[in-house]
Amino acid sequence: MKNQSFGSGSPKSYHGYPRGDFDLESGSSRRSFRKPKNSSRIGPIRMMNSIANRIHYFYKLHPVAVFLSSLAIGVAILIVLSMYESRIRTMGFRRDGDLSSGSYPLANLRNLVMVAGHSIYTSTSCGKIDSEDSWFLEPYQNNPGQAATFLAHIQEGVESAAKDEGALLLFSGGETRKDAGPRSEAQSYWAVAESKGWFGILLTCVFDTTGCFVFFCALFLVLTGKRDNIRSRAHTEEHARDSFENLLFSVCRFRELTGSYPQNITVSFYCFAIVVVSYDFKKERFAHLHRLAIGFPEERFFYTGTPAAPGAKEAAEKGEAFVQAQFQEDPYGCLGSLHKKRLKRDPFHRFIPYPKGCPELKSLFNYCGPVPYPGTLPWIQ
Repeated sequence: MKNQSFGSGSPKSYHGYPRGDFDLESGSSRRSFRKPKNSSRIGPIRMMNSIANRIHYFYKLHPVAVFLSSLAIGVAILIVLSMYESRIRTMGFRRDGDLSSGSYPLANLRNLVMVAGHSIYTSTSCGKIDSEDSWFLEPYQNNPGQAATFLAHIQEGVESAAKDEGALLLFSGGETRKDAGPRSEAQSYWAVAESKGWFGILLTCVFDTTGCFVFFCALFLVLTGKRDNIRSRAHTEEHARDSFENLLFSVCRFRELTGSYPQNITVSFYCFAIVVVSYDFKKERFAHLHRLAIGFPEERFFYTGTPAAPGAKEAAEKGEAFVQAQFQEDPYGCLGSLHKKRLKRDPFHRFIPYPKGCPELKSLFNYCGPVPYPGTLPWIQ
């Protein structure tokens, strides 16, 4: 009897029972699908191992590059975090008891750095900043190196503000020269600082294989961020006609921008409230006569002086002695020759808005007398 084949020569499995688990109670079968053990973890683990091996291999070949890159990345992270923290502070800070502080753009600043203007920049090119021909100079200012002294004042003010993130930088000075046109001293100084990049050094990101690309970019972020930080805190006071108004008007302008007056609050670098930048021979006038006239505490008033032009020192000191004698007799400059000088230095008849922005100082603005103001002031309460 012949054997019957079932198709091909190989035997087939019997399908009388379905594959999978059989449920005796229900009489039905259930298919089960088994997943490979730890299949979901194999891909990420292999990828991480591959990355780690490559980093280790690169480190053996270029250890210095890896170190510099890691250092630069760390610096960049710190910069981003510090900028984020500073922005949060700026947005979130509100003074206690001041419900309207949200209307002030710089309510988080507490200290004042004031740069007193002495001339007006008249050149149409920012490339000749240190040239006397670029500035409108009075006859007594026509000295070699005079323009460089203006630049030194501006740079000193910027550097002082850079040391204190809680400081407002104000360039003070009005439209004091008729022949210079309706340009203010304050705007001239601000424009010079802007053209100088706020005296920051900007580095270009240059690619090379040693990791310096990241390092240079980190330095670029540091310096650019610092420059932008100072620029956002630099403003102008454009009505002052003499040194006393430089100080008084700047204090009022500070109130307009911050909602308060400079006060003794401990901050990052300074524990005082006002820094004045001008010529060194004017220190007695600002730090003694004008400070006493507004009743500001001596321990919170700092003065930074820069030298006069080399050929003008003797004449400058002689003229300063004469002006100091005038302010000793007329501390508020509201009588006699000082008052006439103010009128002469307002050739465009600008309306002075103060003390509208600082109502607490209204009585001080209206005061005119040979002795210091006897009333109460915000910074000595």
